[in-house]
Amino acid sequence: EVDRLSKNFENKKVKVEEIREKFSTAKSAILVDYRGLTVSEATELRNKFREAGVEYKVYKNNLMKLAIKESTFEGLTADLAGPSAVAFGYEDPVTPAKIIKDFAKEHKNLELKAGVVEGEYYDNVKIVEIADIPSREVLLSRLVGSFQAPVSNFAYLIKNIVDKRVEDGEENVQPVEAAAEVAEEKVEETVEAPAEAEAPAEEA
Repeated sequence: EVDRLSKNFENKKVKVEEIREKFSTAKSAILVDYRGLTVSEATELRNKFREAGVEYKVYKNNLMKLAIKESTFEGLTADLAGPSAVAFGYEDPVTPAKIIKDFAKEHKNLELKAGVVEGEYYDNVKIVEIADIPSREVLLSRLVGSFQAPVSNFAYLIKNIVDKRVEDGEENVQPVEAAAEVAEEKVEETVEAPAEAEAPAEEA
């Protein structure tokens, strides 16, 4: 009996460490109540998570409580009641919430409980709002789009970055200032070029 209890304790300890490791490396963790889903629906959800690089796990609540104790995810403790599954976001922290929100639109039995994103706790209402934040890929595409805008807009964008960094007290802003000067020179070139091109026509 003692050996059995000792073995159970060791197994529990190993499992808690496993869970703690996943939380410690995740940028976000979203809790859901999955009990209303059918087997096929649960499989479909798992596949969506897998395709997006999100890890989806079902653990015992008491083990998760031990694993997140004194961590940035400890705020989820109160939400660990009833059946709980957790979706870990390792790349884009918003992706797990987005997948759950979209899936819940067609599967009303899936309940989003709460989550921690980048160290901040959000209840079931706020986490839905987080799900509406553009993904990393969308933000990057918008940034690329800004570089494809007219040079004058690009120079203005760079200047705003420099001004903000100076306001924040940053000392090493020379590289960005240099980029701003180059962009401004290009703006001047685009403004002066038409006048130079018209000169020959006036002489004729």
